Amino acid sequence: MWVITVYSESSIRMFEFDNKEEATATYKSIEGCKFLSEVIYYNDFDVVE
Repeated sequence: MWVITVYSESSIRMFEFDNKEEATATYKSIEGCKFLSEVIYYNDFDVVE
């Protein structure tokens, strides 16, 4: 999962994306203070004991 966080004077907005390509395209079109982050959930993998 990819998340764009946008900070403005009055708010903080977050947008979630399933793939990097879509997130990157949107990131380029947003103005202002912004961060693109990849979120990795380690508990999503099957654990073999």
